[in-house]
Amino acid sequence: MTRIKAVVFDWAGTMVDFGSLAPMGAFVRAFAEFGVAVSVTDARKPMGLRKWDHIAAMLAEPHIAARWQAAQGDTPDADAVQRLHDVFVPMNAAVAAEHALLVPGALETVEWLRAHGIKIGSTTGYTRAIMAQVSPAAAAQGYVPDTLVCADDLPEGRPGPLMMYKCFTDLAVHPPRAVIKVDDTEPGIAEGVAAGCITVGVTLSGNHAGLTAQEMAALPEARRNEIRRRARAALKAAGAVHVIDTVADLPSLIQTFETRESA
Repeated sequence: MTRIKAVVFDWAGTMVDFGSLAPMGAFVRAFAEFGVAVSVTDARKPMGLRKWDHIAAMLAEPHIAARWQAAQGDTPDADAVQRLHDVFVPMNAAVAAEHALLVPGALETVEWLRAHGIKIGSTTGYTRAIMAQVSPAAAAQGYVPDTLVCADDLPEGRPGPLMMYKCFTDLAVHPPRAVIKVDDTEPGIAEGVAAGCITVGVTLSGNHAGLTAQEMAALPEARRNEIRRRARAALKAAGAVHVIDTVADLPSLIQTFETRESA
């Protein structure tokens, strides 16, 4: 396969942590430490951003800003974001490994990519401190990407392209159109768009569904289709060129690229 040289995967909700559940409780608990009640829905809205930016986006929501002012006596500012971030990161790190189970079919996809000479990169909205817990758990299951770029490695995170550029350099791959970016969030898809990559959104394993693999499997097909439609619309609006259920479907998608080129 000559067209695709690398695939860059997101982590939570894409390769591990079906339903992207690990950050949710940590966000709710971190805000509660400051007397501010937030919901899981509030926490999910900015998913995909680096966590400092994620917290800033949450504090920018009028209802959350009002609760912060009522609890803390001042308007939320950069200092407030930093205080929350300092509480959130260790909370998330403490539970991240518990949620680091590979998405079903992820390891088989990795093995297929390796067998076809396709390199594997990864970017994440997680910090290095959080990934220090997630990476060993994933490695124990057989998943070790060729490079890992974390949210705090560079001056700018998603939706900008810098983490993708770092992947290009680490993997020694170009042009961008020979690289696929796979993600379950809008900022992660936008990251791939900004870098000029082929973008693939995943609908059922990630943030838009918010369910475990077992919960997803137990749903009636009509409900799964409803989740697919909602996630597909959001990811397509963010710039996803292709949309699949989970990373287990990626090899089949890549094979359709090759079939089209040889036709």
